[in-house]
Amino acid sequence: NSLADEERLLKGEKIHVPYRQSKLTRLLQDSLGGNSKTLFLACVSPSDANVSETISTLHYANRARNIKNAPTKNMDAISLELQKLRSFNHVLQCELIKARF
Repeated sequence: NSLADEERLLKGEKIHVPYRQSKLTRLLQDSLGGNSKTLFLACVSPSDANVSETISTLHYANRARNIKNAPTKNMDAISLELQKLRSFNHVLQCELIKARF
């Protein structure tokens, strides 16, 4: 399978996603294993003629659903330092207001 070994998923083991095995996983590489939140929409057909494609899509969507990401906000060092200084400035302003009254 292109996404993950389901037995290892059930055990809670960390899983390597082999992106080169499928064009779709290669296209979704940043979303499936990267630093992002992803919405996966699986389009299926009610037609009997497309049953194998529908089943394949549902299996893929189920495996994609089991991948867990921990996205974090990307911030450079300067932005992070500015945010800290602004919050410190706010704290000092609050203390100054309290000291006046």
